Amino acid sequence: MLKPATTARQPALEARLAAHFAQIENAHLREAMAYSVNAGGKRLRPLLLLATVASFGGDVTAALPAAAALELMHTYSLIHDDLPAMDNDDLRRGRPTNHKQFGTATAILAGDALQADALALVATTPVSAAQQVSLVAQLARAAGSNGMVAGQVMDMDGEHEQYDLATLRQLHHLKTGRLIQAAVSMGATIAQTPAATTAALAEFARQFGVAYQIADDIKDVTETAAELGKTPGKDVGEGKNTYVALLGLTGARQALADTLAAAQAALAPLGDLPELAAFLTIFQREEAL
Repeated sequence: MLKPATTARQPALEARLAAHFAQIENAHLREAMAYSVNAGGKRLRPLLLLATVASFGGDVTAALPAAAALELMHTYSLIHDDLPAMDNDDLRRGRPTNHKQFGTATAILAGDALQADALALVATTPVSAAQQVSLVAQLARAAGSNGMVAGQVMDMDGEHEQYDLATLRQLHHLKTGRLIQAAVSMGATIAQTPAATTAALAEFARQFGVAYQIADDIKDVTETAAELGKTPGKDVGEGKNTYVALLGLTGARQALADTLAAAQAALAPLGDLPELAAFLTIFQREEAL
């Protein structure tokens, strides 16, 4: 479980997200955007950013725009991934996906707006101009042609073609891990951590992002639709590359344990960082299954 200090920051994050939606003039667009952002996500990425800032003595309140921007960018990717032309999902977080609720055209536009708004919002983070530029660049790179979008292309290109382990890890480092890595690196930028610390945090985040995807693959074949909030077994049915498909369930669990150990090893030289270490405990159930 996450530390109470971490989860206690969520109300302030929710208030920042609500303030953003309050200034969107078009009611139809605002409803579609808010529908997916407020669908019950864990807020993992923004809370990870805030925990990084707090762990190194940064101003958590000042970091809220950057944290909220991460959630907008993440939600845009979910809306677009669910579209009929991509993963064609009907459920997300236990509710109809955005295109099922509002139609494909509005879902595309809601995703487009969330992506653009994320970049505009992160630029309002009250830090130096150089830090603002760095934050915008980090978020854009994480989402773009060498980040989430590249991972989604690899995912689609690999349907019914078995990737090797190195390629699979790269796919999920891009599709899932890059935004998680951005959460930590952006937090480090706001807290102005030294270069060596930033490098260690980047490796922690890289391993954490891969672990997150391995755990997701395990849950896809071990949990029900009610537990997942989405259709289980869909990736296997569509011939997608997963850790379970490549390694088997036992092998995927071992890969998860190994990846979490690598994440812990990356944090170790930085001393006692209980808030960041606590993020690794969210995988304990998957390790034990």
